[in-house]
Amino acid sequence: MQQPLIIYNSLTRQKELFRPLSPPFVGMYLCGPTVYGKAHLGHARAAITFDVVFRYLQYLNYRVRYIRNITDVGHLERDLDDGDDKIQQQARLEEVSPMEVAQRYTNSYRKNMEQLNVLPPSIEPCASGHIPEQIAMIEAIIQRGLAYVVDGSVYFDVAAYNQQVDIYGKLSGRTIEETRSGTRSLTGQEGKRNAVDFALWKKATPRHIMQWPSPWGVGFPGWHIECSAISTKYLGPQFDIHGGGMDLVFPHHECEIAQSQAASKTNLATYWMHNNLVTIDGVKMGKSLGNFITLDELFSGNHAVLDQAYSPMTLRFFMLQSHYRSTLSVSMHALKAAHQGYRKLLNGWYLLTTFQHKSVESSLTSSVLDAEIYADCTDCHNAMRDDFNTAKAIASLFNLLKKVNGLYNGQLNPETISIAAFDQLRTTYMTFVTDILGLREDSEKTATETMEILLTIYQEAKEAKQYHQVDWIRSALQKIGIAIKDHAKGVNWEYL
Repeated sequence: MQQPLIIYNSLTRQKELFRPLSPPFVGMYLCGPTVYGKAHLGHARAAITFDVVFRYLQYLNYRVRYIRNITDVGHLERDLDDGDDKIQQQARLEEVSPMEVAQRYTNSYRKNMEQLNVLPPSIEPCASGHIPEQIAMIEAIIQRGLAYVVDGSVYFDVAAYNQQVDIYGKLSGRTIEETRSGTRSLTGQEGKRNAVDFALWKKATPRHIMQWPSPWGVGFPGWHIECSAISTKYLGPQFDIHGGGMDLVFPHHECEIAQSQAASKTNLATYWMHNNLVTIDGVKMGKSLGNFITLDELFSGNHAVLDQAYSPMTLRFFMLQSHYRSTLSVSMHALKAAHQGYRKLLNGWYLLTTFQHKSVESSLTSSVLDAEIYADCTDCHNAMRDDFNTAKAIASLFNLLKKVNGLYNGQLNPETISIAAFDQLRTTYMTFVTDILGLREDSEKTATETMEILLTIYQEAKEAKQYHQVDWIRSALQKIGIAIKDHAKGVNWEYL
């Protein structure tokens, strides 16, 4: 029997039964990238994690509105109201407009997501396109006496929130005293009433390029306010799931909760989900350590710590082999093993697309193998229903793969498996591999390598004067829109 869907809620620190606010509708929000550089392994883990959540909820027939934002303004260098805007800083280095930087890396991020077979969200809004909504939310917070204006900047009053609304720190477990002791004095922040107060709106200095008019003067929004304003605009003041990386719990998500409650008097999200961090051979990624790997570098193999290129599907399968709440250590050995595992699952998928199972429907419908197949299929779903445990689901898929291979190579007698059980195996296996886990053939690389092999065979047939085979290869390729081109220096091909 399949169990109900259970989600680990970071807010309550326990697993809870999933109860949407307005079934069958589900609202889900994921903090997307700050687009000042190329997407890296950490971006991939968050995107893949919540892509699978999105896919499985839809499989369960929920109507999901999935929002993933693009941060293209307001994310300061050191996350705590200090330093330069990350995108503006990169724009100075590249000597281009900040919006050119944002657009370039937004395009690059979306390309990487397509390579990883991450489905596009329902809506992907940019922070810079929602300045009016952010200003309106800040005004609401000020009206409730939970924010104050200092020389054109607006700060959230954490102490007032704690006294009048709720506990600041309930998500991260930090107290105000702990936060205050860990917060250094920031240059230009002397107007703050409390060191733990955070910026909702920042006054723009003359050197700050990205700026907008507001009731408090020309400035730009703080980092945290964008997610509250965007999520509530498209999902309402309270929605079902808010996701992100564990590194965002504090300060970003903590501030989101506080400012959203201050503005609307409701909790922002029912379930808070956080994927864990990615390390390289157990060491945290960092540019200073030389182990910071972008997705483009991984896919091309162009990085000092890489021994070869690793495909997007290899990375996707590798990440799904671990539960999203566990730390993920990337190593070359683990990636190679993941590539082999991914190919094995895909081989099973291909076998099932062509394999015709013939069995005699009789008393064998309750055979031992039938029972094992039904149990493995149920285990796949129960793993996903237990906080989206893709690692356990994949283990159950490999149990089904053994049955597929056994039937194909003759080690299993087809008559010991009923047609109903085989159909269940086929449906579960193919649905999980492609629709739920989102695996597919790395087609671009495979097609290129296949053409290289065909051209080699063509060249050898030509040199051996086997003109019948030469003509056959040419004719077969022309039928699928490919022409072989003979040159003095060799053979090439092109699309017709």
